[in-house]
Amino acid sequence: MGIQWNLEQIQLFVQVAEQCSFSAVARQQGRAQSAVSSAIALLEDDLGVTLFNRSSGRQPQLTEAGRALLEEARELLRQCERLDGRALALHRGQEAQLRVAQDEAMPYQPVLDSLEKLAGRYPAVEVQLANSAPGDVARKLVERRADLGLLFHHEHMPAALERRALGSVEMVTVCSVNHPLAAHAHVTRQQLARHRQLLVALESSRYPGGDPISPQIWRADSFYVMAELLMRGLGWAWLPRHVVQYPAYQQQMVELNSEWVPPALVVELVWRRDEPLGPAAQYLAECFTWHLRAIG
Repeated sequence: MGIQWNLEQIQLFVQVAEQCSFSAVARQQGRAQSAVSSAIALLEDDLGVTLFNRSSGRQPQLTEAGRALLEEARELLRQCERLDGRALALHRGQEAQLRVAQDEAMPYQPVLDSLEKLAGRYPAVEVQLANSAPGDVARKLVERRADLGLLFHHEHMPAALERRALGSVEMVTVCSVNHPLAAHAHVTRQQLARHRQLLVALESSRYPGGDPISPQIWRADSFYVMAELLMRGLGWAWLPRHVVQYPAYQQQMVELNSEWVPPALVVELVWRRDEPLGPAAQYLAECFTWHLRAIG
């Protein structure tokens, strides 16, 4: 038997499952509740399974079959968005403008080298580059204020976005040359705990390494602000290697030999699923991946 259900029914199924309400979805769609209920019932008939329990006086609850099919339905809708977006990209051809939002702690040399390559390959493309605080890159993409994002991996990515890992940035344990820890050939957790630790602010970042070792902590919303505090002997910190290698910090910091280092920061390329990357954006991503690995 051929497929009878349609994408509108799949969309309603996902919305009702997420909102646990036929009436809420009906109001959102500007339709009668009976129309939404009928569409779901027809979908159930076509699939041959019951998706929701509709006990009297209760919100609709997913059945075991409904739970099993929900992620399949979501992926089907994501594939439809990709198809529409790909068709739009093909219709548009080369981008006229490329708005790039990047985490302010992104390694600057790979970005600059990649933009130089882009200018040679796509000289007519207008580029807008914005440095953003942690968390703002994804928000700009969702709000369509950016076309392409460069950020560090975190778990809670908005559902409207696609992402692809490009490489990683090593984290190192550092202090200033005048800090007491600088005299040690190897530092233990106990030694680190005796001194103030500088950490990225919790509310502004999802970077790994947010759990303190020391009972004395100061927080800042930027790795570069942390570096400035560190150079004044105000504590030790975990910093990306490229920040430590920034010319202004040369001869001012000491990398500590310690096993207590958070995992590397994974650099990701992020974009809206319904607006896939055009040729210029894809080329920029390829260049950045190469240059990022070169510094690693």
